[in-house]
Amino acid sequence: MEGSSDAVIVARVLRGDVEVFRVLVERYRDRYARYAFHMLGNREDAEEALQDAFTRAYRSLARCEDPERFGAWLFRILLNRCRTMGARRGRRARTFVVDEVALLEAAEEHPAEQAAWREEIDRALQRLRADQREAFLLKYVEDLGYDEMSLLTGVGVSALKMRVMRACERLRELLSEVHNA
Repeated sequence: MEGSSDAVIVARVLRGDVEVFRVLVERYRDRYARYAFHMLGNREDAEEALQDAFTRAYRSLARCEDPERFGAWLFRILLNRCRTMGARRGRRARTFVVDEVALLEAAEEHPAEQAAWREEIDRALQRLRADQREAFLLKYVEDLGYDEMSLLTGVGVSALKMRVMRACERLRELLSEVHNA
């Protein structure tokens, strides 16, 4: 079943072979867990959002209009769960993690300076508006194109480009304040 298309697996689940749903979970778990972790900032919240997304997807599988694009449908569910959890948490302190390998490769300073710089990047990302942070992560962490981002979020391409541009500008501004201080 691992090599089967999403549509084939969805059809089997809908016919009663519920055990096959695990293939979809295994197929999407790691990538979507990474996204949820970046959005929510901690493993527990990310795991809760991901589990909730899979549960909701399973329960409403018959409403998946295009089973061939199950992954995109599931991602929209996860995206909404992350948004809801993020809003519910309000101003609770968050730790925002970005690709540490890329950060370490980009920095050639002493390890203590690298850690301090990484913390500043985390803080700068936390200060972005949620819609800008979401667009930035989809573009630069998940490496999605604007058309795919638009399909997943329901936001127009031009609005997403503007959010990413504003996120980049704001990050430059925030990080230059730290770097020049």
